[in-house]
Amino acid sequence: MQSVSEKRQILRAMARVCDLTGKKVQVGNNVSHANNKVKRKFYPNLQKKRFYIPEEDKWITLKVSTSAIRTINKNGISAVLKKARQNGNILV
Repeated sequence: MQSVSEKRQILRAMARVCDLTGKKVQVGNNVSHANNKVKRKFYPNLQKKRFYIPEEDKWITLKVSTSAIRTINKNGISAVLKKARQNGNILV
């Protein structure tokens, strides 16, 4: 039997949502030269990536947007995880 948090993690893993920033699919229009509009989706550029957390001495795998990867490179994984937990975007 899975706990609620495990089920949330499974659902989060299947969704096209960044684990750190919360970026997700946006809806817009394809606009033709004749100005015909047809609905379409804009997907975030998500990558599955492993990160090492030295404070906890463990590896975690996250589905993150490329902009989140750049933020991690700039600020460090610990600071980004702390901020994501404060914003409620991460379940790990």
